Amino acid sequence: MRFQILGPTAVLGEDGEPVTLGGPRVRALLTLLALHAGRIVGAEQLVDGMYGPRPPEGVANALQSQVSRLRRALGRELVEFHPAGYRLVADPQEVDARRFELLAQAGRQALAAGDPGRAATLLREALDLWRGAPLADAPHAEAAAAALEELRLAATEDRVQADLDLGRHRELVAELRQLTTAHPLRERLSAQLMRALYGSGRQAEALTVYDEARKVLDEELGVEPGAELAAAHLAVLRADPALGAPAAPAPRQRRGLRAQLTSFVGRDEEIEQVGTRLRANRLVTLLGPGGAGKTRLAIEAAERAAGDVCFVPLAPVSDGGDVPRAVLAALDIRDTLMYGPDRPAVDPVTRLVTALADRQVLMVLDNCEHLVAATAELADALLAACPGLRVLATGREALGITGESILPVAPLRLPPAEAGNSSGDPTGNPTGNPTEYPAVRLFADRAAAVRPGFAVDADNAAEVVRICRALDGLPLAIELAAARLRTLSVSDVAARLDDRFRLLIRGSRTALPRHQTLHAVVAWSWDLLDEDEQRLARRLSVFLGGARPEAAERVCGLPEEVLFSLAEKSLVEFVDGRFRMLETIRAFCAERLAESGEVDEVCEAHAGYYLDLVVTADPLLRTDQQLDWLARLDEESADLNAAVRWAAESGRLEMGLRLLAYGACYWWMRGHRTSSAALASELLAALGSVRPAGMEEEYVMCVLITAWAGEIDDELRARLAEVQQLLPTVYIPQRIELLMMLLSSLKGPPGDHSEAYELVMQHSVGLPPWQHALAFAGAAFVLDLLGRTEEAVAHFERSLAAFKAIGERWGTILVLAGLGQLHQQQGDYQVAYALADEALEVAHELGAKTEIAESLCLRGDALHGLGEAEGARADYTLAAELSRRNSSMDILARAHLGLGEVALSLGDLDAARALLTQAHQECPRDWYSTEDTRERIDVGLAEVSRMVSER
Repeated sequence: MRFQILGPTAVLGEDGEPVTLGGPRVRALLTLLALHAGRIVGAEQLVDGMYGPRPPEGVANALQSQVSRLRRALGRELVEFHPAGYRLVADPQEVDARRFELLAQAGRQALAAGDPGRAATLLREALDLWRGAPLADAPHAEAAAAALEELRLAATEDRVQADLDLGRHRELVAELRQLTTAHPLRERLSAQLMRALYGSGRQAEALTVYDEARKVLDEELGVEPGAELAAAHLAVLRADPALGAPAAPAPRQRRGLRAQLTSFVGRDEEIEQVGTRLRANRLVTLLGPGGAGKTRLAIEAAERAAGDVCFVPLAPVSDGGDVPRAVLAALDIRDTLMYGPDRPAVDPVTRLVTALADRQVLMVLDNCEHLVAATAELADALLAACPGLRVLATGREALGITGESILPVAPLRLPPAEAGNSSGDPTGNPTGNPTEYPAVRLFADRAAAVRPGFAVDADNAAEVVRICRALDGLPLAIELAAARLRTLSVSDVAARLDDRFRLLIRGSRTALPRHQTLHAVVAWSWDLLDEDEQRLARRLSVFLGGARPEAAERVCGLPEEVLFSLAEKSLVEFVDGRFRMLETIRAFCAERLAESGEVDEVCEAHAGYYLDLVVTADPLLRTDQQLDWLARLDEESADLNAAVRWAAESGRLEMGLRLLAYGACYWWMRGHRTSSAALASELLAALGSVRPAGMEEEYVMCVLITAWAGEIDDELRARLAEVQQLLPTVYIPQRIELLMMLLSSLKGPPGDHSEAYELVMQHSVGLPPWQHALAFAGAAFVLDLLGRTEEAVAHFERSLAAFKAIGERWGTILVLAGLGQLHQQQGDYQVAYALADEALEVAHELGAKTEIAESLCLRGDALHGLGEAEGARADYTLAAELSRRNSSMDILARAHLGLGEVALSLGDLDAARALLTQAHQECPRDWYSTEDTRERIDVGLAEVSRMVSER
């Protein structure tokens, strides 16, 4: 986790997402603990920082309460109790304040060591950590906040000094004017402003600064300027070279570099990386797919590099033997015409070595991918013979020579899919500012060039995000898409991206043909592949989410070595153990697959691979290997869905049924119930009246998955009735274990609960471990209906022990929820709260969003019963947000029911009626598991009506 206290207190989880903290007291507590991360902070010190020097009575209990809340937010293990106080278990460098101090100290040391470039970089990184007033959520920690502000100002002064040492006088004048106005008594800032003005050729203004500073010091403090300010004044009067006024630089040679006509957007970090690599290595190669912006990045890096630069465009060169001549031409070294017996022709490489032997030159070899061998040979020879030469190469494949430093150029950073879209936020606020992301900024910049006044706003943000994400953040593709705004609206461009190669065809007329259209860019890379590489690339396009090497080898029918070769040529990227294609490259390769006539063959191999995978994974999802296999299937989720869809569309119905049935447990545990219901519905439509023999379990599972979405029409209702005829009341699955649980949700309570209990217990004998644990849970639910509470508790506890013994978290959550509801019914809200809290903790561990939302509702019920209305409201609100995002309508209805009950208890009848009515509309009607929710809604609405009538 990362803790941020240089501004409003915030915590970012390992995934970079904000962690919900709670109220101001919890935030103040976290601020104080984070300020001393890794060390014990005394209780008295915490109380003083949270409540001030005169805390109210009972603060000890209040402190414990806030610590408990903080533990719930961060995790119990992160906030430790000690007899002397409390400790935040975190590396101090995970706290921005401590990281700021370390970076500022390192920057100051670099400045003292005479390395202003490194100092400026470190100090900027330190100052960028600030987001506002320090310790903003700990108002009584004034001394610590003041100390941090002082460190910030000192770091700012150090950074200004580093920039002055680097000759950035003109850039600093405006900033220093603001700083001296805000801090008129800081003599160092006044001295720095004098130096910046003098270095900008403004000596008179520099002397005026001294006069103004001396006057302020005299009037405010009655003192004369100190030694530093007085020395700066004397140096300006004498025009002392020690001031470091920038000398006129020697003219740089910039051969081949053209002035750029557009702004450079979104590559600040990469520019720094290129500069750092070039300082440490004499050969740096920028690798990336076509259109990633390698050439522009190389040009910008060359512009900022010290010394002479020679830019060599190799794209027009078609023969490897012409590479040295292209370099000679770029250096403006002409061929001599005076050849003869006494003056034989000189080899081009020898001429280059002679020309570059004693020079300090950065040579940019641009677009080397079609001339890799020749470029590598020349670069190796020149670097060995010319010690002052550095080479920056760009291409889609590394040169592969000793000393090469490879720097991948990724597409521009993209916003999340929901950025700019307010539909997923219950408050209606946007879920992110898309213009913070380089890809969106580039689109906006280029769009404004063709449509003056264009800006990314609330009306078009979601579509701009969609465009940038669909184009993988590739700069060239984004620029081509923005150019279409001359004649199309943003929504038109977004709608036509399915046919991107026809849409994005109007690049610069002066660009090389292969840079004028998106299709040409990818086709250039394709043409450089050999036959096996092209065969694998087109077959690999069947994978939507990338592939592990073994999956690619099995489905595509080619050895791993070919896949590795594609990665080396930037046709695929290797990320987290998977080989992925950018969507634009995948679309191109999919066209080639369609042309080859191999689509059905490859899709069948793809579906077969995923069927084997889910058959293997399904039983392991209900063991102690659960988390590993859920993570594995998360990687494969898009391709699993695609395999089911292909099976339905191509008539491979038995394969489709098996994919659905064995994928069901994964979808259920991950809460992908709406998307999987859509897949099952497609397969049912394809099945029609067909019932494959011997596949009753798979067919029933397909029907039940379809009903997960909660929208049950007459046709589906008829199929559900058919399911009840196909399988007995208590059915023990032979292949699809999850069916045992889902059938009980569908059928509802039989008329004779005692008979149901006996059937469950009778069939529990000899069951596999997971079904055995589930049978006791089912029996406990039936016993609860029978009013045999003590027996229900015993069966729940036996089931809980069984689930924990096999390491199965989802079943553990199910039983904890059942136990919690039982204690809730008995009015034992403290125990109900503890069980719901434990269920929530396990659900977070499992990553089961639906179960997280359900556990929040259960905890909200317990808090409401304990009279903690605000805590209950917070849990219900978060549950509603999670279930809305996950399309879990039954949990959404339950969350709105809880919010309605809270409003009712607080006397807000209008809000209560609106929320309960909303819950009534959302609650699914055909599932027994929602019966209790419907009953509570009806009771709540009746109570609202009664109270309104009594007004």
